Amino acid sequence: MRLLPSGVASRRSAALTRWVLLVTVCLTVLPSGVARAAAPKNPLLSSGRLAVTSCHEPPIVDRGVPLMREYLTAALGCLNTSWSAHFARAKLKFRKPTVRFYEEPDRRVCGVRWPANADAFYCTERATLVFPLTGYWIEGRTDLYPLKVAAHEYGHHLQSLTGVRAGYEARARSDRAHRAELGRRYELQADCLAGVFLGSVRASLPRTGQDWEALSGALRAGGDEGDHRTHGTGANRLRWFERGLRAVSPAACDTWTAPASRVS
Repeated sequence: MRLLPSGVASRRSAALTRWVLLVTVCLTVLPSGVARAAAPKNPLLSSGRLAVTSCHEPPIVDRGVPLMREYLTAALGCLNTSWSAHFARAKLKFRKPTVRFYEEPDRRVCGVRWPANADAFYCTERATLVFPLTGYWIEGRTDLYPLKVAAHEYGHHLQSLTGVRAGYEARARSDRAHRAELGRRYELQADCLAGVFLGSVRASLPRTGQDWEALSGALRAGGDEGDHRTHGTGANRLRWFERGLRAVSPAACDTWTAPASRVS
């Protein structure tokens, strides 16, 4: 970082103060000397438990008729209701995300190329949730996986609202050596926030223990175990989701100060 001209003492002091604050927020050095991303200032982490509410989960298929758009619209209505009320209680500024549905993936959306192999995604610059209405992630499914995917992408919207995304992107630009790990911390936090939401509406969902076990299996199988590591191993994805599910509180979702093994 470039400091202000040394000939002006007051300006130099102010620049130094800003630099110290930036380093304090963005970086913690472990005793071993390995840099770890500290949790960006996020008031959501100290906002308390998400209130227990009811959420009507309609069928994705009814008598052979696909109802993916209707299902996701209902799910997003529940997410808006829960998180807007939570933000209001915490005196945080909230705005609903824009939502766009596609009958099938397009070449470009939100000004960017459609991400390869994405179940759904969040356009950060336009605060837009994008959902294809086709693909294995939703077509003909009867399990909880589509609801979890919707809640995960909504978690990215919450990260944007609270400044986590901006802090993550700035850190990733300046620390290329840890960029992949930072990305996993970001994604695993969204998994945890998805768990927080599902935990808050769990009692209202007409689901059995087998349904929740099936979701655990889907999450475990959805990790990236190869060389291209973007979202974390299946074990870690499940671990962070279940942390949120049990706690029903964003406080459980501080992936930024977790050991590297927990975000691998």
